[in-house]
Amino acid sequence: MTAPRTHLFRLLKWLRVLARHGALRGIEADPLTPPQLRRLCRIARFGARVPKQPDYAGAFEAIGPAAIKLGQTLATRPDLVGLAAAQDLLRLQDALAPAPFALAKAAIEQSMGRPLAAMFSSFDETAVGAASIAQVYKAVTTDGRTVAVKVLRPGIIEQMTRDIETYEWAAAQVAALGGELARLRPREVIAQFKQWTMRELDLRREAASASELAEQMAAEPDYIVPKIDWQRTSRRVLTLDWVEGIKLTEIAALRAAGHDTKKLAATLIHAFLRQAIMAGFFHADIHQGNLFVREDGKIVAIDFGIMGRVNRQARLWLAEILHGLITGNYRRVAEIHFDAQYVPSYHSIEEFTTALRSVGEPIRGLPVKEVSVGGMLDGLFAITRDFDMQTQPHLLLLQKTMVMVEGVATALDPDLNMWETSGPLVAGWLRDELGPEAIVADKLQEALGLITRLPALLKRIEASYPVPGAAPEGPPLPDIKIMRWLRTS
Repeated sequence: MTAPRTHLFRLLKWLRVLARHGALRGIEADPLTPPQLRRLCRIARFGARVPKQPDYAGAFEAIGPAAIKLGQTLATRPDLVGLAAAQDLLRLQDALAPAPFALAKAAIEQSMGRPLAAMFSSFDETAVGAASIAQVYKAVTTDGRTVAVKVLRPGIIEQMTRDIETYEWAAAQVAALGGELARLRPREVIAQFKQWTMRELDLRREAASASELAEQMAAEPDYIVPKIDWQRTSRRVLTLDWVEGIKLTEIAALRAAGHDTKKLAATLIHAFLRQAIMAGFFHADIHQGNLFVREDGKIVAIDFGIMGRVNRQARLWLAEILHGLITGNYRRVAEIHFDAQYVPSYHSIEEFTTALRSVGEPIRGLPVKEVSVGGMLDGLFAITRDFDMQTQPHLLLLQKTMVMVEGVATALDPDLNMWETSGPLVAGWLRDELGPEAIVADKLQEALGLITRLPALLKRIEASYPVPGAAPEGPPLPDIKIMRWLRTS
């Protein structure tokens, strides 16, 4: 087990990097920052040349791979890091120089238990892409198929595990300070982040996610998921069909090739809603570098290391919240928040309804170029503070993906009204899920399930439960000793 002094040394080193990039200014200036944390920031800043303009993205990139992943998550949390920092973190580029080909080749052969020549008739030695966790090569299989081969960086599992352990330790110390920091539930946020990241380090899980998503997206013919080559896939190696197309970042190239960018934007929104609301399983890394347009105009997604899940009850609530904001039914949106126990019952539902109206009314009917999902989330986060709403870690990936979808849609079609585009799809799904036939089917299924679960339910009837489906139980938190000087009095 890592000693606290080791964690503290790493943390001070990272804080030093943040200080040199001016990224600690906001923490020190925030009146809600506990004095113990402000003191630690001052120690890290001592003697450093601090720029006038903070460079949050540059700081996280300088710290390393785990910090890049964490920074991308924090980009969706203006309530936690501030709006300016969240917007700057959206610039984070998960791109690094590739490790030498000899190391990548050795990793592939060791993981697959076969020489490279036994699996591929040709293999380009220059990586076509390299990120913090893995790098990708183009190859041709022995049966003549052109594929992309993704391989984990040497030593990345050990490095990520070490850094995340320190994140857990730091989150426990911060949570112990109480107050506003405790409400933001930093330990649960890091636990959720750990789950996502450890899953991303097993490429077999990524392959399975791609396969599952492909099945669920069969009803969206303009959105394609490449086929997995399971015979050339392992924990450290992923092989899938090669994608030929234009990146969604290359707007001029898309238009020059005759593609309808307005249609592409609508397709992307429909695909996201189908995944997040209808299926409850969504691609949570939808940035432009992971989306291509084929010659036939179909969007192809890649990189399925980060996937999100939302259970059916939460999806119903989410759909009703979106529909309520679209139609201006703020009372129903407020009721859902109270039903889901997102808002403590001692608050007034009428007051919360009015607060929601202050966020929703300014954006209704506006084109996407005038509506910021990030800004809307910032408004909602401000409400969460006023109404003592705790962070819901299971929804963080969804929030992150919403911000990504907004960025892509804005680039493709600045005049797109996201609410009008998504409204019919959301309303149709709600009719199917909440209509008479669906209700009868749900009641029958619920009754049968109740009969089979009755003995266990009777044993637990005295226990106190959250609303079923509101928030799944989070991952277990490690037992971490709190440093004496950080404890609240």
